[in-house]
Amino acid sequence: MKQALSDLLTLLDLEQIEMNLFRGVSPDEGWQRVYGGQVIGQALVAASRTVDDQSRIAHSLHGYFLRPGDTTCPILYQVDRIRDGRSFTTRRVKAIQKGQAIFSMSVSFQVMETGLEHQMSAPSTPPPEDCKSEEMLMNEYLRDVPDADPTFLKRPRPIEMRFADPMNDANPKPLPPAQSVWIKTIDTMPDDVRLNQCLLAYASDMTLIDTSYRPHAINWRQDNFQVASLDHAMWFHRPFKTDEWLLYHQDSPYSGGARGFSRGTFYDKDGLLVASCAQEGLIRLHTS
Repeated sequence: MKQALSDLLTLLDLEQIEMNLFRGVSPDEGWQRVYGGQVIGQALVAASRTVDDQSRIAHSLHGYFLRPGDTTCPILYQVDRIRDGRSFTTRRVKAIQKGQAIFSMSVSFQVMETGLEHQMSAPSTPPPEDCKSEEMLMNEYLRDVPDADPTFLKRPRPIEMRFADPMNDANPKPLPPAQSVWIKTIDTMPDDVRLNQCLLAYASDMTLIDTSYRPHAINWRQDNFQVASLDHAMWFHRPFKTDEWLLYHQDSPYSGGARGFSRGTFYDKDGLLVASCAQEGLIRLHTS
């Protein structure tokens, strides 16, 4: 397995230090705070580790970011076993640093079963082979902003991304509040349904908040722009593999009050809807 993906799976492989208590760490990648998707993914891992019935997989999660996470400090994940029912299992997870909660999440698991089915069709989007890769966009940014730090921008990524309608971060222009991004891991993933869910939860926070400020011609690297995830919800509709291309279609119906609201849907290459998510984020533009 390629090193960047192996490192990510190690990041998600929490250490159990007591019953219902797990410890995670953060990578040293130059971030001022812990990446939100990391906390979502690790919290889902912690909750999953307390559900012994392997036929039960997560179908929804709802989380709130309470404080910025410190990348230099371990994160403790405390799981409350709320309920074990005949079909559904409910868990609550609290992520703690320095004695304070930085994140809280509820997760519901369900026995896999059949039922009535329908779905919205996947949007018409160019295939990943015809979309710009994240590496291409980083090279363009470094060309236009020569004083940018290439070490951070060109670090190995565990998840490959292809952008159908990318924003020019060096010279942003107003764009519609919607975007489509193809994603997949850079190497083969295990067949474990829960692990693939945790990895997709990690990835779901990477571009979602960006959608809410696309119409405003803002570069997230601007010194006067403050951006952070406030909450995150996710629904898993059917099993999937994250080492196969998934189309992440996102839109933002509203922004205001220094907050942006965004929604996302994940489709596989056959057009099957596999997961959905929603998020509100802080998008605060400082005037002084």
